[in-house]
Amino acid sequence: MLLRSVKDPRIGLVTITRVAVSEDYRSAKVYFSVAGTAEERERSMEGLTSARGYVRRELGRRIRLRYTPEIIFKFDPSIEYAVRIGEVIRQLKKERENDEDAD
Repeated sequence: MLLRSVKDPRIGLVTITRVAVSEDYRSAKVYFSVAGTAEERERSMEGLTSARGYVRRELGRRIRLRYTPEIIFKFDPSIEYAVRIGEVIRQLKKERENDEDAD
């Protein structure tokens, strides 16, 4: 839906990482990650927040529930954290190789 229907240019390279729905199905927290800078993340958040009504309306049309969940978008830093850990590991490996070459 976000990929094909929402045409807001503020929404960049957004990845939905998970969705947590309340037990009564009245709210859904949609966690997302964005490839890019903090500014791009903020713009994407603005675009997603702006699209909440549309997303909720479309969900109501597509699935049959007594209540259509209130959509709450939340940034998920886990992908950024994983990328950072990968960079640290690569750097440590490079330093280790340099130390071995020096010996």
